[in-house]
Amino acid sequence: MNKQIGAFFTAAIFQVASLCATWLPIEAMADELDALINEASIDLSFRYRYEGVDLDNFSKDAQASTLRSRLSLQTGTYREFDLFVEIDDVHVLIEDDYNAGAGNTLSKTSYPVVADPEGTEVNQAFLDYNGIKQWRVRFGRQRINLDNQRFVGGVSWRQNEQTYDAVSTEFKNEQITGFYVYVANVNRIFSSDVSAGDHDQGSTHLFNISTKLASVGKLSGYIYIIDNHDAALFSTATYGARLSGNYTHGSDSASNPQFGYTLEFARQSDAGNNPAHYSASYLSLEGNLTIRIVTASIGWEVLSGDADSLANEAFRTPLATLHAFNGWADVFLTTPGAGLDDKYVKLKISEGSWILQARYHKFEAEDGNADYGDELNLRVGYKFNKRMRGDLFYASFDGDNGFANVSKFWLAVSLTL
Repeated sequence: MNKQIGAFFTAAIFQVASLCATWLPIEAMADELDALINEASIDLSFRYRYEGVDLDNFSKDAQASTLRSRLSLQTGTYREFDLFVEIDDVHVLIEDDYNAGAGNTLSKTSYPVVADPEGTEVNQAFLDYNGIKQWRVRFGRQRINLDNQRFVGGVSWRQNEQTYDAVSTEFKNEQITGFYVYVANVNRIFSSDVSAGDHDQGSTHLFNISTKLASVGKLSGYIYIIDNHDAALFSTATYGARLSGNYTHGSDSASNPQFGYTLEFARQSDAGNNPAHYSASYLSLEGNLTIRIVTASIGWEVLSGDADSLANEAFRTPLATLHAFNGWADVFLTTPGAGLDDKYVKLKISEGSWILQARYHKFEAEDGNADYGDELNLRVGYKFNKRMRGDLFYASFDGDNGFANVSKFWLAVSLTL
């Protein structure tokens, strides 16, 4: 299905471009086509990553050594249209003792999952139209990252990114940004070779609008209606609002303390073909203080659930960039049935080309008094130059009440040519 939809979008894009050509006289068309080619750009990037996983309920440790190569082509403009195509290739280098997940590597299910399957895919292929002032219309396979990606994102942490076969529109002026998208298919991180990597959508609509409030910050409101034909429990209706901002004490922002905050609340219920009938809520509170090169944050995130009910009645986020939340060990990619209460502190130090990060999470049930465990995250990163950087990551989760201990280590090196 994924390949069929991708072929449909690609064919449709070139068909639209061909129709556009008929709008111009031959002489003018030649000049326009010259601009289409001469203004084009090609980018090539690589990301190598080693990931090691030690999970208590597996006798073997996972070791995944993978390289993602990405080729991107951006054309010039033709009658306010432009085309973008991006190809990703993921291959194993040296170590392949891991389960890529979702049925990709059935012979290696004795290893923990590292969701980086091998393969070559069209990551993005879309046609943009910018002929209406302050509007952009995009048709095709595209990356979609909304707000902080807590509900809709591209999961760029994984080697195979999550993208969307969709038609999207964006309106933007100095005060308001509005975004609407109709999603036909979600190309998930597991690749198109398995059913879990290709989720057909029925009437999935994503709407997000934001505005700047003077001296307050940015206010966003959203409605995400997901109708997933391949995973019915992912069909949800989520309504929410998010407010974030910062304040600098004094006129010299480089040396004076800066205070930041985020408040977010959402309600969710079943939608479409979901067999569960439920309602749940989401709450996020975070405050931070930056003094020169150091930023310290404290936060609280709650996804509601019901300890006396089934897991499929808890708040869920099927399109989110999940790795960025609730610990880097990825223990809580699915919300437990009793919900999740995550209290955390974060510390970041940025000095020149260096970045140091530390995070601590305390996890509990939202409903009831169960203790799930705690987790420590560490990162050291260095930017060698504008094209190359390297990072070391570490996550250690100490589980309680049935949650297994897990530790993970990553070495990542990225290069852009």
